Amino acid sequence: MDRHIVPGIEAKHAAQAHREDLKIQDEYGCRCMTYWVDEERGSAFCLIDAPNEKAVKEMHDRAHGLMPHEIVQVDSNVVEAFLGRIADPEGYYDPDDSGLKIFNDPAFRIILVSEITDALLLRHKLGPEKAERLISLFTEIMRKQIKVHEGREVELKDEAYVASFVSVSQAVDCALAIKKDIHIASEPLGLRIALNAGMPVSKSKELFGDTVKMAKHLCKTSANDEIVIASIIREIYKDDTSDKTGGKALKCIDPRDENILQLLMDTLSANTENHRFGVLEFCNRMSMSKSKLYRKSTDLMGMSPNELVREHRLLRSLQLLRTDRNIAQTTFDVGFSSASYFTKCFQERFGLSPLTYQKSL
Repeated sequence: MDRHIVPGIEAKHAAQAHREDLKIQDEYGCRCMTYWVDEERGSAFCLIDAPNEKAVKEMHDRAHGLMPHEIVQVDSNVVEAFLGRIADPEGYYDPDDSGLKIFNDPAFRIILVSEITDALLLRHKLGPEKAERLISLFTEIMRKQIKVHEGREVELKDEAYVASFVSVSQAVDCALAIKKDIHIASEPLGLRIALNAGMPVSKSKELFGDTVKMAKHLCKTSANDEIVIASIIREIYKDDTSDKTGGKALKCIDPRDENILQLLMDTLSANTENHRFGVLEFCNRMSMSKSKLYRKSTDLMGMSPNELVREHRLLRSLQLLRTDRNIAQTTFDVGFSSASYFTKCFQERFGLSPLTYQKSL
């Protein structure tokens, strides 16, 4: 899938460009499956079955000269899950050009991410039967409310539940309904919900990668049963004067704090294996004083910088222990210099040893 940034683009322009692509697609070994055009945001996205990026660029250049700004490799099943189609929708034909099919179908989507505590940790903490009951309840409610609110369930590889919506109102209503239905079970489940919005292709090499990634970061800022929404959600939703937002149930992150949150998480990810990474280097990477870093860390994440570094490493260790890595490898891969200290921290945080966790997989 590629992205074209074309200020002032109209649906008719996109249809004309697509038609020109179709005329010569075979010469480049391509199959132009469909496209999305967003007049409001000046963007168009093409879904193309192609041998490589070079073929896509050369085809576009010859057909109409509109070169893509970004190209990502995608799975058609994931495209359909996020965007609802992989072929042209119903459109209308230009009265002045009977062979030109026109449709205005933006690819901008609202993304809902919902996370719960690691299933194995839930079983250890609550017992297998209660944990399975709660996980089944969570899954049932998620699927029901996503369907009721006209969202699309997206299958991803990690543990987060991801859904895609065309309407911001439907997405917010869905999040509130999930929270209401799960009710008191949200605390033992460790339920966290966040909403973000964006385009399918950006800097990330995955479809909606940046949007989903930020939504997951926002989930980590959730506390006291709040639903966290990105600033773009508030911006789109601000004209709705009804009380559907749930009042205090929603927590909005402003753009400046979003940037800080992104930098926080990127810095942590880049230094996961670095056992020398501490508060001083954290401050240097963030270009902040100790007091400012402490304030931002506690305001956004509810933890001090030291606590945040340790939490990030321990959560990452859960992912690694589910692979073929042994405990010694995992210790160093998450920035601990001592296996005994790693085991101690893991036990304190999760209530069981790394070995017990791994054997329970």
